[in-house]
Amino acid sequence: MAIKAVCFDIDGTLLNDIKSVQKSTQKAIKELHQQGILVGVATGRGPSFINRFMENLELDFAVSYNGQYIFTRDQVIYANALSKKDLYRVIKYASNKRREISLGTETGLVGSNIINMGTSRFGQLVSRLIPKEWARTVQRSFKHVVRRIKPQNHSNLLTIVQKPIYQVVLVATKEETQVLREKFPQLTITRSSPYSADLIAKNMSKLAGIRRVGRYFGFDVQEVMAFGDSDNDLEMLAGVGIGVAMGNGTEEAKKAAAYTTSSNNQDGIAKALAHYGLIHLENDINFSSSDDNFNKVRDFHELMDGRLQDIPQAFDPIQASHRANFKIEELVEFLYASQTSSADFEQSIASLHRALDQAVAKVKQTPPSKDALLGQVDALADLLYFSYGSFTLMGVDPKPIFDSVHEANMGKVFPDGKAHFDPATGKILKPADWHQHFAPEPAISLELDRQIRKAQARQKQREQQKED
Repeated sequence: MAIKAVCFDIDGTLLNDIKSVQKSTQKAIKELHQQGILVGVATGRGPSFINRFMENLELDFAVSYNGQYIFTRDQVIYANALSKKDLYRVIKYASNKRREISLGTETGLVGSNIINMGTSRFGQLVSRLIPKEWARTVQRSFKHVVRRIKPQNHSNLLTIVQKPIYQVVLVATKEETQVLREKFPQLTITRSSPYSADLIAKNMSKLAGIRRVGRYFGFDVQEVMAFGDSDNDLEMLAGVGIGVAMGNGTEEAKKAAAYTTSSNNQDGIAKALAHYGLIHLENDINFSSSDDNFNKVRDFHELMDGRLQDIPQAFDPIQASHRANFKIEELVEFLYASQTSSADFEQSIASLHRALDQAVAKVKQTPPSKDALLGQVDALADLLYFSYGSFTLMGVDPKPIFDSVHEANMGKVFPDGKAHFDPATGKILKPADWHQHFAPEPAISLELDRQIRKAQARQKQREQQKED
């Protein structure tokens, strides 16, 4: 199925460890936009933190507060404030347990100095620099120091809750997550930090937020690629069309995802998008073409067999025969799809044989080309032109169809992480589960239905204009 939207978690995903967006990611987002693919974020962060990315990266949407508050650059799509009753109960719990707590308002987190510092750019940077074995000691010492300087006054929160609150952030260890779920069964408890829990409305999540965005823009959740690294990304990674876990992500995130890429410091986002053929990842060794479809197929061959030809070179007779046979198989499939009866198909095949004989007789009348590369390229270019001509006469836009086929081909890697080849022809083989998970026909069918509906709507509009 063609990908129509891509969304990123922010911390540990869109941002690297020094809290900046890598240049490869910035370039990738521009390429996605050029293809008409929507780009956004799905995060536990609030709107005030996200706004700078919305502007700087020209993002199309933001699922903030784990799906509680959703907006575009122009308007708020959805806002689901927590009930006052639930908020009072959580604040009372935090007060009794002497826990730091912050409330997510439309403008940002309000409450705990510890949480506010921990979620700040400075705090996030420091936390990345602390060795993991020191984390608990540093956490306990830091909380003790802050409390002595300025302990949290929970009573002040009762005034804040008079405004809409979309998320609660409560300092709690990972082991306490289940305790909170039992204490507050009417809320969803999720985590994006080892030190705190996020409390939101029941049945809400990043995935639920993405579904709402899809209804707004007109795409299905299976047409989404999502990137994440933490526990609050698990449902999203498992529920979208393609879930990608960052190399620096938790083991749970990697298990939930369809694919694990490099870390947030090693161009992980760009590499995954290139792996699935949504962008072309340039390097200094291999050339790239102005034809984006060519670049995608080149990425496919680099992934499958690692052999790329940078200097133009003709196929030898055996290789040329194999390539021609691949095309013949597709032509036969084309005729088979066109049949109305078995007799029609047999007649079409007989016609194909006659056409082949006629073509042989025709080309034999001319002397063989002294330049094999020129002759092969000229013939292939004509084939490409004929293919586009066929799409033109059918009234079908081939770009999204090509993208679906490319995504399917990129799924031909076997469980051992390698491509397998037919020993005789060198054709790339398909894994046993390829048809179940990657076959492009369902996505092509959906895309053709979309193009037909769109064309019918245009035709209806033209008819109405004539009547007017």
